[in-house]
Amino acid sequence: MQTKRMTFSSKWLPYALLAPQVIITVIFFIWPASQALYQSVLRQDIFGLRTEFVGLDNFVRLLNDPLYLNSLNVTFWFSVGTTFLSMSVALLFAVMVNRMIRSRDTYTTFLVWPYAVAPAIAGVLWWFIFNPSIGIMPYMLKGFGYDWNHRSSSTDAMILVIIAAAWKQISYNFLFFLAGLQSIPQSLIEAAAIDGASRMKRFWTIVFPLLSPITFFLMVVNVVYAMFDTFGVIHATTEGGPAQATNILVYKVYRDGFVNLNLGSSAAQSVILMGIVIILTVIQFRYIERRVNY
Repeated sequence: MQTKRMTFSSKWLPYALLAPQVIITVIFFIWPASQALYQSVLRQDIFGLRTEFVGLDNFVRLLNDPLYLNSLNVTFWFSVGTTFLSMSVALLFAVMVNRMIRSRDTYTTFLVWPYAVAPAIAGVLWWFIFNPSIGIMPYMLKGFGYDWNHRSSSTDAMILVIIAAAWKQISYNFLFFLAGLQSIPQSLIEAAAIDGASRMKRFWTIVFPLLSPITFFLMVVNVVYAMFDTFGVIHATTEGGPAQATNILVYKVYRDGFVNLNLGSSAAQSVILMGIVIILTVIQFRYIERRVNY
């Protein structure tokens, strides 16, 4: 059997084809990352007129700062809640839509639309829904005897930002889960049904294990999303409050760098955040991927 090999008329053509991606990576990732690493070992005044090399002092201060440690804890629970809620709801929707025959495409279109909404708009939308003064959800919850107020309750604020962030990501997860469900051979499910397996047992013993590669991929993507791409949601809903209850790491980087003008500490925080995401990704690929059946 002969294998076909791609040949280029010019030896510079492959480099020219790769150049746009390389340029984008250098400009928007490598250069900002290198600048963050450089600034993380410096201390500057608020006007940027005086710079002092302090080594790892910015990192030591952060690890001894109760507010930063609180932000780490908040980020952990926010990431877990957002990932679990967005993936579980998306899987439920995908299973329900996959059973439809005539209206599958219509429901898929409607469920995909929220992904086009900007994070800040999603935050504003849910802020209005849960607004203690004019929102419909606090009014409905009041009927059940619960007085909702995310402005004063840290629990309510965390629930609000998790719902807003997860709603934005459900559409993305839904598309992958639906594609995975449609690729599962129906003969396996029909054989299990003939053997007497219930619908729930068929899902957990056949369908869900076959979805493990997609589930693993989405778990990695959702953790990165919760760590980096939820700034707009936090800024539009709670601005990190009340009492630092929703001040996740990426929002604290913004507050310390652009509001408080503590550039050295902000750069150190961004380096730590990048390191956390890299470590989590390595752990997921190293240990969790072993349970994935390809």
